[in-house]
Amino acid sequence: MENNFDVIVIGGGPGGYVCAIRAAQLGLKTACIESRGALGGTCLNVGCIPSKSLLNLSENYQHAKKDFNQQGIEISGIKLNIKKMMDAKNKSIQILTKGVEFLFKKNKVAYLKGKGVIFSKNDVVVYEGDKKTSYKTKNIVIATGSAPAPLPGIQIDEKNVISSTAALSLNTVPKKLIVIGGGYIGLEMGSVWSRLGSEVTVIEYLDLITPGMDKEISKEFQKILTKQGIKFKLNSKVISAKNNSNSVIVEFTNNKTSEKEKIEADKVLVSVGRKPYTEGLNLSKVGIKKDEKGRIKVNNKLQTSLNNIYAIGDVIRGPMLAHKAEEEGIAVAEILAGQAGHVNYDVIPGVIYTSPEVASVGKTEEQIKESNINYKVGKFPFLANSRAKVNNKTDGFVKILADSKTDKVLGVHIIGPHCGDMIAEMALAMEFGASSEDVARTCHAHPTHTEAIKEAALAVDKRPIHF
Repeated sequence: MENNFDVIVIGGGPGGYVCAIRAAQLGLKTACIESRGALGGTCLNVGCIPSKSLLNLSENYQHAKKDFNQQGIEISGIKLNIKKMMDAKNKSIQILTKGVEFLFKKNKVAYLKGKGVIFSKNDVVVYEGDKKTSYKTKNIVIATGSAPAPLPGIQIDEKNVISSTAALSLNTVPKKLIVIGGGYIGLEMGSVWSRLGSEVTVIEYLDLITPGMDKEISKEFQKILTKQGIKFKLNSKVISAKNNSNSVIVEFTNNKTSEKEKIEADKVLVSVGRKPYTEGLNLSKVGIKKDEKGRIKVNNKLQTSLNNIYAIGDVIRGPMLAHKAEEEGIAVAEILAGQAGHVNYDVIPGVIYTSPEVASVGKTEEQIKESNINYKVGKFPFLANSRAKVNNKTDGFVKILADSKTDKVLGVHIIGPHCGDMIAEMALAMEFGASSEDVARTCHAHPTHTEAIKEAALAVDKRPIHF
């Protein structure tokens, strides 16, 4: 293998491997460095993909155990086999990681295994065990992702006090599980183990779950999860999590009353967000600057303080989402090839893959109010949607926010069945600057869940048909 490249991408996660493939497609001699031993990054190996596998499998188990008999599908002797469930999850991951390796070969991307370290704007060294290999490159893309953020005073041992990584591979169902943090990851993992039989309690520092989400959706989401059996301790600061033989005692205080409380559980999942992972890259020595949150500073072309070194994904500002990283990876590859790569940060959807799902794109109602924009709201409940009704999945609603003057769609928020797929329609609509009238006049197939979007768009001007 030659040691000279047009671009070296450090990190083989969603942003890194997509960037490498696109750069190679555009005729650039490309290499991608990954230290994990498998491509796909956190998302594919210990994040969004395995969690979605467990969310799906646990939901199937719950349906078989609780719902099917009521619907005329009588099943007896249902047993949970955690090992088989984990094996199914792991098999999916293996297939997908090998798939990315195949795409590298197909597109002639050099896959360099090891730890990448930047020595100058044109020099990268890869360390693999005792082996050290130097490479020259015209451009570098940093795509090293993020790691779970620590919680002061809490020691994660991955046995009783665990991160999301360990929560994806438990070999038994905890009788009691405490989740510290009411964000996306904590609620997804809490949902998995709740369905499989755990008594789950979520402790959140703020007075609502899923901070940053539209508040009306957040409140409805908590109400639904409570109905499903998950308990919540909001406005609470965790002080300690101490091992007590085979259990953990979590002590926390109420932020308003200062009242102390203790809860004992088999496992404690610490899920208080993620932080950029830039360790060992040698950034300060080569002059790459970071902000106060440890994120690499970039301009609107995703260049760092060294103009031939770029950064994408979780190591820079913006939401820590795989698809955001992918878009940035493609944008950088196209910029390097002399094209006009760009990312529209106003139209990046976010999804929580619980049951029901929660999805959003654009501004929340709170953000619109802060911007002093006059707006109108259209809402439609899944209770009035025929497909949701016959499937007995009627929790939630669609909420569309539009500019009062122009009718342009400003934000869309959905809680309900299959809304992780449904949100794509509204992301596309917003990308093209659609009005709520445009959406309302688009013919939607019947009977589908997407009709709820059409009805919500009609409701913006107070003319829904079915509610």
